[in-house]
Amino acid sequence: MDTHHLGNSPASRDKAYHLHPYTNLKAHESAGPLVIAKGEGVTVTDETGKSYIEGVAGLWCTSLGFNELRLIEAAVRQMKTLPFYHAFAHKSHEPAIDLAEKLIELAPVPMSKVFFACSGSEANDTAVKLVWYYNNALGRPQKKKIIARTKGYHGVTVAAASLTGLPNNHRDFDLPISGILHTDCPHWYRFHEEDETEEQFASRLADNLEQLILREGPETVAAFIAEPVMGAGGVILPPATYFEKIQAVLARYDVLLIADEVICGFGRTGNMWGSQTYGMRPDIVTSAKALTSAYLPLSAVLVNERIYQACVAESEKIGVFGHGYTYSGHPVSCAVALETLRIYDDRDILGHVRALAPRMQEGLRRFRDHPLVGEVRGVGLIGGIELVWDKAARTTFDPKLTVAAKLVQFAHQHGAILRPIGDTVGFSPPLVISADELDELLARFGRALDDTTDWLVREGHWRG
Repeated sequence: MDTHHLGNSPASRDKAYHLHPYTNLKAHESAGPLVIAKGEGVTVTDETGKSYIEGVAGLWCTSLGFNELRLIEAAVRQMKTLPFYHAFAHKSHEPAIDLAEKLIELAPVPMSKVFFACSGSEANDTAVKLVWYYNNALGRPQKKKIIARTKGYHGVTVAAASLTGLPNNHRDFDLPISGILHTDCPHWYRFHEEDETEEQFASRLADNLEQLILREGPETVAAFIAEPVMGAGGVILPPATYFEKIQAVLARYDVLLIADEVICGFGRTGNMWGSQTYGMRPDIVTSAKALTSAYLPLSAVLVNERIYQACVAESEKIGVFGHGYTYSGHPVSCAVALETLRIYDDRDILGHVRALAPRMQEGLRRFRDHPLVGEVRGVGLIGGIELVWDKAARTTFDPKLTVAAKLVQFAHQHGAILRPIGDTVGFSPPLVISADELDELLARFGRALDDTTDWLVREGHWRG
């Protein structure tokens, strides 16, 4: 690309040099980026000085807002003391030790050890490798298949993207890899049969999972991975009794449960873990995002004692546990995570989420009667509003219209950043958002929803 004519603005240089994730690259060549220059509290400001309420906490992650001085100071202190060290070959340092101890203390069910990585994708890739390693240690070389769910999101590395149940994460990347299976998406509104209750829907999905395991052969199925609340699949909550029934099936066939807590962990659903909100009893927990309020990259994989002991036995046989990253347990990231956890405790962030959650969920539900709104769903401080072409028939819009994305563009004009997910608009504000800020975010969404309605009618895409 000839870049000389593009000028020196941040937007032009971005188009010239920056390959963006999750972006229509062709459209970006003309549209360019929204360049964010600074953040304060729950707002961010672009290069022109326009401010936005960050209604999704970045990527579901900036739980403590955008200028938490305690986290900045924790990073600086650690930088001055020990800016880097690794955890290979019997080395360690106190930030990683302290954080591992704290996470085991906070775990939703008894856990034994913590492995650190940098991202949710790496954490879920690690979980896959641990499942395979575990079954090799137990002398079960055929028990390797992992079941994920349609519309689930577990990351974009080769194994994690294979677990992800979204077509655009597979198309033309030659994914999924072998040994990864997918079962039903637990979205009652979208997939229930006529007159089927949530409990009956959950029973049908559990039966379908059991039939999948039996078809594949229980001796070949190793694990099942699930987000407590599906995030990037559309903020999909499990139907009533779902995890109770799913876990009964897993127990019958000795199938491990991996809880992907990358979005739900550390308060998003009103408990420290989504697993606690929905009665999950995982063997492996993966986490990231709000672990450091996203100020630095860090993820953590928690494993129970039986998985740890199998890893011990296999590493003794081989001579090494041959897995790890240069930045596993990076001391600066661990120091920031420890301070993040202290802030959650010092400021009773869980209490704040529980107090504010009804206001957010009721505020979202006020849009249920809007003619464009099919379903409103959420828990804690996460929610989704699904847009439909026909409310009674639950008919979706033509995907080419990208209606939710258009609404999000209108929201930008009104000073709110939200997340389009198919036809759903996602909400996941910083956990520190105030009642007034939350009300203003919802008001700005309402104005964008009206703008979207006007646009659809004006362009002849919808009759109203």
